[in-house]
Amino acid sequence: MRLEGKMKLGFYPLPVIEAGRIRQFLRYPANSCAAIDPCIGDGKAFAEITRDAPVLRYGIELDAYRADQARGAGHEVIHSDAFDIQCAVESFGLLYLNPPYDFEWSEDQNRRTEKTFLGQFYQWLNPGGVLVFVLPGQRLEVCDRLLAMQFRDKRIYRLSAPDSAKYGQVVVFATRRARRERDRLRDSDVIKACGLLGEMSRNWKELPTLPDQPDAFYSIPDGGPVSLVYHGLPIDEIEDVLPKSAAYRQASPILFCPMKRVKGRPLTPLHAGHLALLAVSSGLDGIFGSGQSRHLAAWRCVKVTDHSEEVEEDGTIIQRDRERFANELTLLFSSGEITTLR
Repeated sequence: MRLEGKMKLGFYPLPVIEAGRIRQFLRYPANSCAAIDPCIGDGKAFAEITRDAPVLRYGIELDAYRADQARGAGHEVIHSDAFDIQCAVESFGLLYLNPPYDFEWSEDQNRRTEKTFLGQFYQWLNPGGVLVFVLPGQRLEVCDRLLAMQFRDKRIYRLSAPDSAKYGQVVVFATRRARRERDRLRDSDVIKACGLLGEMSRNWKELPTLPDQPDAFYSIPDGGPVSLVYHGLPIDEIEDVLPKSAAYRQASPILFCPMKRVKGRPLTPLHAGHLALLAVSSGLDGIFGSGQSRHLAAWRCVKVTDHSEEVEEDGTIIQRDRERFANELTLLFSSGEITTLR
């Protein structure tokens, strides 16, 4: 995962318009049912998926700010790492899963986080419960065996909203098999299903887009309240008391080294490369000017894609994309005006 993605803790929210289309595929019971989102984020997508239904909404979120946002949307949210939560198996009627898109590194094995999250949380789903799984289309293959063995009535659609298309997202609808159904599965059936999922993974761009009007319905079984138990460290309390600890005071000069102020002229003229390094390392950030021209300047490095076309002698058009890094300067003036220069 890129640095920007890690700063967001792998948060790639589902566009609300796609969540509204997903909602049309779901049929909720007249009585209450329980639904869980282990990566709830700000809770907007989960709220849309469970809109106008008698649902007990549970969520888990690692980021404290987004956890508060999700609580404000009416969800019961635990601020925690999802893997520090314990829950009785087969407790929920609906599992909405949009996990981080990354690799998990360990001494024993390396695997995609999409597979790790699915392998952990599908067990919380009741037999007959509904899975709504959002992931990059090319990663369907890494989850093929779990989807083939544990779920039936699978339907997969490509998401067409701009933010979804950017990450190649697809949505999987499926119903969890009961134990008796799994026992009756033949190896040939599993191999065939895995092969089909692998083909979809390689050709995910050819999948049908998620329609505005559903062509199938998934009925969610009813259920009552669910108990989620947190066995991890109290993150909020630790964040509050950590600055007061002796160890933090000793480490703070290293962790938060004060910026050095250097005055005077350089020994030799600065070249463009020197200025670029100073800019993207925040060496040229600060407050400049006076009066109406007083402004705050902030530099950063951004990736830019240049598009070009070449026409061959036979009339063939060749399109080329070249990625490069550029310096971007953002100016915030005292009047509130913001200008970005690249």
